[in-house]
Order: sequence, then structure tokens, then C-alpha cells
Amino acid sequence: MLLLWAFCVQGQVRLDKLELAAKQEYVLRGTDILVTDTLMMADSSVMVLPEEKKEYFLHAAYVSIGNGCRIIGRGATGTPGNPGRKGVSPGGPCADGGPGRSGTGGSHGTDGRILSLYLKNVYLNGTLEITLNGGNGGDGGNGGDGGDGGNGTIGCAGGNGGKGGNGSTGGNGGQGGTLTVVCKGCSNLQEQLNRKLIVRNFGGGAGRGGFAGQGGAPGMSPDGKEGRRGMKGNAGTGGIAGKAGQLYFDVVD
Repeated sequence: MLLLWAFCVQGQVRLDKLELAAKQEYVLRGTDILVTDTLMMADSSVMVLPEEKKEYFLHAAYVSIGNGCRIIGRGATGTPGNPGRKGVSPGGPCADGGPGRSGTGGSHGTDGRILSLYLKNVYLNGTLEITLNGGNGGDGGNGGDGGDGGNGTIGCAGGNGGKGGNGSTGGNGGQGGTLTVVCKGCSNLQEQLNRKLIVRNFGGGAGRGGFAGQGGAPGMSPDGKEGRRGMKGNAGTGGIAGKAGQLYFDVVD
């Protein structure tokens, strides 16, 4: 990577030239504003917009893009919920099994980054993919199964199985990020959309609700007085999918 005359002004990073080598990954840390006279991305190079900032601004007067280049600012996937514990199965005869515990909820996916590009003289020699998808919601935790009832004896019936725990809710998907492109001297850039310029800013998928825990098995008895099987728990509800982001073009000749 070539960085020439880099300095910071009130949180901005200003460069004469930012040149990424083939297959190099450059993480834009410590700032949300990058200003450079020249941006050159060789084949398969990547610029990453980390989650430390929600919104980024990139200003470049001359841009040259190789093949298979990417700018990535997708949201993080939510964490899955924990499964509930199985209910206690009694060690002694004739006792009922304990209820299963409910699972915990999945966390929400985070939003894709908001990116504004202020460019001049863009040369798409290859392809540039900008990914600002929202993160998927985490799946809800499954409910724990109910504990089994204790076996009966001549003097008492078998115990009932415990109720299954409830599955928990899935997390919501993050919102897709918004991309704004303001470009001067690149009138054909918008025509390259979905050909050489590929934008992905879908909303994140909804997390699945947790499965219901099964009811515990009934205790058996030598005189046929079995207990009852435990009731099944309730399944968790799924989260809500994130909305797709927006795309704005302002191309000035």
C-alpha cells in the first residue's frame, strides 16, 4: 500500500495518493472521512469500513479501479440465543418431571454502513462491488425439553412428564446501508450500475424463532397407572427482516 503525505485534520485523513496493491485489504480506522487526490485499487483489493463509525465519506479527484475490487461496510450478524436447559428428572419414584427452561432471544443484526462518495474522473477498468447489507438477526434459542416423570410403584402412579420450555424470539435484521454517489466528469458511471458497479445494500434476514421444547416422558408403573406426558412448549416468533437501503446518484458533467 502506498500512502503519500498523510495527515489528519479534525478527524479527517488527507492523502495525496492511496494505492492498494492486488488482493490487499485496507481498513479505514480512526476516521469517518477520507480525502485523497488519487485512489487506485488494483485487482481484488478491498477497502473495509469498520463498525466503529455508522457513516463514512470518501472524497477522491481521480479514481482507478481494477477487477474484482470491493468496498465492504456490511452490518454484523446477531448472536444466537442460548437453548433452555432440560427439566429435572426425579431420582425417586412417582415424582413429576421438572419443566424445561425457555431459550433466550437472538440479538438484532446491525445496520449496514452509510457511505457517501464524492468523486471526479472515475475509471472503472474492472469491477467495483460496494456491499452495505444489514446483518442477519440471530436465531432464538430452543426451549429445553421437560424432565421425565419418575416410575411408579405398586402404591403410587408414575409421575407426569414436565412441560417443555418455550422457544425464544429471533433477532431483527439490520437495515441496509445508504449509498450516495456524487460524481463530476463521469457521466457514464450510472450506466455501469449492475455491470461494472455493483451495489448490495439489502436488509438483513430475520432470525428464526426458537423451537419448542418437548414434553417429558411419563413415568411407567407396574399396575398400569402411568403418568401423563408433559405438554410441549411454545415455539418462539421470528424476528423482522431489515429494510433495503437507498441508492442516490448525482452525476455532473
